[in-house]
Amino acid sequence: MIEGGSPVLAWDSAEDLWDNAPCGYLVAKPDGTILRVNKTLLNWLGYPAGELVGRRFSDLLTAGGRLYHETHYAPLLRMQSEVREIALELVTADGGRLPVLVNSTLRTGPDGRPGIRTSVFDARARRSYERELLRARREAERERERLARLSQTLQETLLPPGLPEVPGLRAAAYYHTAAAEQLGGDFYDLFPVSGNRWAFFIGDVCGKGAEAAVLTSLARYTLRAAAVQESDPRSVLATLNAVLLQSYRAREGRFCTVLFGLIEPDGDGFRVDLAGGGHPPALRVATDGRVRRLDTPGGQLCGVIPDAAFTAVATRLEPGQVLFLYTDGLFEARDAQGALVGEERLARAAAGFAGLDADAVAGRVARLVADLEEGVSDDTAALVLTVPA
Repeated sequence: MIEGGSPVLAWDSAEDLWDNAPCGYLVAKPDGTILRVNKTLLNWLGYPAGELVGRRFSDLLTAGGRLYHETHYAPLLRMQSEVREIALELVTADGGRLPVLVNSTLRTGPDGRPGIRTSVFDARARRSYERELLRARREAERERERLARLSQTLQETLLPPGLPEVPGLRAAAYYHTAAAEQLGGDFYDLFPVSGNRWAFFIGDVCGKGAEAAVLTSLARYTLRAAAVQESDPRSVLATLNAVLLQSYRAREGRFCTVLFGLIEPDGDGFRVDLAGGGHPPALRVATDGRVRRLDTPGGQLCGVIPDAAFTAVATRLEPGQVLFLYTDGLFEARDAQGALVGEERLARAAAGFAGLDADAVAGRVARLVADLEEGVSDDTAALVLTVPA
């Protein structure tokens, strides 16, 4: 048989295309009463020919599917005359469930009577894939949570569990990790060295993760050990530089910035000696809000070159004054408009620390970081020392 110049085979007939299509077909009245079902769908559901005719389409659905059909599927079909890719489950003849995707159109036939044409696609393979994808996602989430807990535990071992009580002095710290699943590279500490002298430091190692954690641990314990032996902050940093070079001689990019200080009572205040190794300067905030940068110009990174130069600065912390040490993650953050915080803007913010105790200053820093939200892309640490007025 020739039709339009092309041969039509028996299995190309309209009837065969209807019955043996790769998807299920059914025709129903506007109220859902089934008029005709193709063999493909009957085979999937396990019903003999003719058994589904006269039943409603919603009768083939699970209890949840029937509820969805009445509240969403049918109303949408009436309003839009079409619904596409609706995920449902059909109940098979033996009581099983067949996940399907359904497309339906509400059309008016040549005789003027409306009807619903529905195509049904077997979604078992898709459902299996979705379940496997969901399982993999949940497994990945559990792994991320496990890694985050592990990172938090390791991070806690790299920071002091708490700052000691120093007679006549108040101390507080703040720490923020940019990525919960990664170990941060910032560190700080405050500890006694001899008599009424105390040592403190804040630093930032290059990199993140496990390798950075190893360097952080080495730097912390080297500084603590050197502080007991050396009375000059510059000598302490020189010792750290020598240890880092010895430990990481064959590796590149293993260095850190450090601000190390010694503090001891001086009348009604404290004398402070600071040495810098490539770290941002500390800020001293007077009671009237004036901010002084305690610069250590020329101080070089620790762990880069032998005989690195370190410079020192001395100051006095008087009653009501604040000594504020921080890492670069704070002034390298950006606000909601994308503008860099910068050291000058940070110094202006520090003017508001005047008259506050150490805990209150740390709280201000925490609020500042929280306000910046996603603008903080690096780890941030701060160490605050104050003398009660």
